Amino acid sequence: MEKAIKVVLFNGSPREKGNTYHCLRMVMNELEQEQIKCELIWIGMEKLSQCRECYLCDENQNKRCSIEDDKMNEYIAKMLDADGIIMGSPTFFSNVTAPIKALIDRAGLVAKVNGDMLKRKVGAAVIAVRRAGATQVMSAINYFFLINQMIVPGSSYWNMGFGLEPGEVEDDKEGKKTFENLGKNMAWLLKKLN
Repeated sequence: MEKAIKVVLFNGSPREKGNTYHCLRMVMNELEQEQIKCELIWIGMEKLSQCRECYLCDENQNKRCSIEDDKMNEYIAKMLDADGIIMGSPTFFSNVTAPIKALIDRAGLVAKVNGDMLKRKVGAAVIAVRRAGATQVMSAINYFFLINQMIVPGSSYWNMGFGLEPGEVEDDKEGKKTFENLGKNMAWLLKKLN
C-alpha cells in the first residue's frame, strides 16, 4: 500500500475565512485533485509566544519547543509528519503576522538544533495583500524554508493574491492562476520525491 502524501497548511490571518484562507484553498484544491491529503490549520488568533532563545530544544533533543504555553509542539509535530508545508499570511506592514513569525522562529530553531529535521520537505509561501509589501512576506517565509534545507517550488508569478475584503482575491485572475500553478507544481514535486 502506498504511503499517503500529506501537506499541512497554516493560515496566519486573524480572519479565519479572509483572503489568506481563499488563497490557501486555491492551492489546496489543486493538491487534493492529485490525491494529496491536506490539513488546513488556522493559527491567526492563537497566542503563540515568541522564541525565548533558551536553547532547551537543543539541550533536550526531543524535537519539541520547551515553551509549553500553546499549541506550538502540536504544530511542529504536524510539520514533521507532513511531506509538504505551506504557510499563508496576509501582509502586515510588509511582513508576516505575529503567529506566523512565532511559528517560523520557534519551529525553525527546533528544526535546526534537532538535525535539520525539516530537510527535503517541500515548502511554499502563500500571501494575501491589499496593495504592496507581499514580496517581503514571501521572502520571510521562504527564508524559513531555505535555511531548513527544504525544497521550494515556483509558480507562474510570485505567490500573492490581491484583495481587501474577505474573498476579494477570488477576483484576482492572475493571482488565482498563480496559486493553481503553485498547487500543480507542488503536487508534481511531492509525487517525484515520494
